[in-house]
Amino acid sequence: MISCRGLTKRFGNFTAVDGITMSVERGAICACLGPNGAGKSTTVKMLTGLLQPTAGEATVCGRDVARDSLGVRQRIGVLPEDLGLFEDLSVDEHLRLTADVYGLDATTADTRIEQLIDALRLTPARRTFAGRCSHGTRKKTSLAMALLPNPEALFLDEPFEAIDPVTSKAMRDILVAAAARGVTVFLTSHILPVAQEIASQFMIIREGRIVWQSLAADLTAPLEQTYFDLAEAPTHGDLAWLGHP
Repeated sequence: MISCRGLTKRFGNFTAVDGITMSVERGAICACLGPNGAGKSTTVKMLTGLLQPTAGEATVCGRDVARDSLGVRQRIGVLPEDLGLFEDLSVDEHLRLTADVYGLDATTADTRIEQLIDALRLTPARRTFAGRCSHGTRKKTSLAMALLPNPEALFLDEPFEAIDPVTSKAMRDILVAAAARGVTVFLTSHILPVAQEIASQFMIIREGRIVWQSLAADLTAPLEQTYFDLAEAPTHGDLAWLGHP
């Protein structure tokens, strides 16, 4: 459902993504992990047709991303790094606009919008302009837009950052249920316990390269420990002055 081979992106002399090769089967949830600046968001942008790769190839939903980016975008939902919202549109208007773009009939759009607003706890903010919403509400709005057209694949850049625990649980349940019904999910995250809870496969990127891939069923150590070993180790500053004896 999602695959790439030798996917590379250079910006001048800087290589942001360096020869990534991976695949995600239909109905799987793949968690892409790594430090800030590792190349996760750049990878998502190439897989969704927002950035042209410098080298390599990618296929999503049976379509070559470089040759048929429109066909890919018609079949996927995306929660982008910048959320992609219009400051002067309300939450509800964003969803109505998304329904129009994807050609949903009025009855289907109304039903799905009400269900998404309820599931993501957006009712209090539905008439609020995006520019006046909290970051968490903006993120939930962008996720609702990604889910609304019932995509074959979802690409979610840090979906669990800056949201409350109840919404996080609702989102996890939605993604697991969607995957069980055949939706393929590719997400980036820094929240390792959540990633370990819902993902069926993992990859760790460091300095633009995949340094580790595994199916959830094949994990032999806690995900957090694997991340610390392969991506970045925690530092322990000696703040001896901190405290009140």
